[in-house]
Amino acid sequence: MTATRPVSDTDPSAIAEGFTSARAQGRSIDHYPGIVPPDLATAYRVQAAAIARWPDRIRGWKVARVPPAFAAQYPEERLIGPAFARNVHWVGAGEVAQCPAFDGGFAAVESEIIIIVASDAPAGKRDWTADSVASLVRSMHIGVEVASSPLATLNDFGPGAVISDFGNNWGVVVGPEIPNWRDIESIDVETFIDAASVGRGKVMKRQGPLGALAFTLNKRAEHGTILHAGDVISTGMITGVHDIRIGQESRHVFAGYGEVRVRITRAAPLDLRA
Repeated sequence: MTATRPVSDTDPSAIAEGFTSARAQGRSIDHYPGIVPPDLATAYRVQAAAIARWPDRIRGWKVARVPPAFAAQYPEERLIGPAFARNVHWVGAGEVAQCPAFDGGFAAVESEIIIIVASDAPAGKRDWTADSVASLVRSMHIGVEVASSPLATLNDFGPGAVISDFGNNWGVVVGPEIPNWRDIESIDVETFIDAASVGRGKVMKRQGPLGALAFTLNKRAEHGTILHAGDVISTGMITGVHDIRIGQESRHVFAGYGEVRVRITRAAPLDLRA
């Protein structure tokens, strides 16, 4: 683990540099690199500064709930973070996604429904709801978010910290398609790590995936941009956030729709030629 020296303010560039340099070098850090953003606007400014520094294109977004304990300070139901092209993994039945995480940092897997966006969203529209987004869904898939940060305690600092470090995202695994998603209301899900069950849950289509897509559309419009055709939206954990170690394998079973398997590898320094 490499020590970092906290800076004395919430300068977005300084915080972004602390996280992105660690990610690029595949290493962990032992302090938040500055003062944790005290509000949503500051947190998203740090995120934007980090995105501007990162040498990869955005392929989609992860979505997560704001925990009730932080709702007063960060008064939105959800938060988002970028998913970069190198970290989006498409797997078929029987395949195992190889996903990196930061040794000494935070690492977890989350069973999720993944939405593929059908077309570019109209610019400036900020009134999307779970009842109005279906036309922008090209497909729904079973999948996994791999959450990883160079800072092991990132989640302890709350949504401002999570938003500032790419939403704590370091992988979206897109599994088999849910062919009849328009006709279903819910799916039962179970998560296993190294064959041991670690969580069960039920995802409700309207409140979960469609609500997450609506939030992402509105948040991106607030930030002056849109979702694009082909964007991958990881819509939020179903069975919980499950800590995982390098070398372990997770299995995510979606009743009636198959499963997705993930093996965690050690994050390496970024190869800018890739």
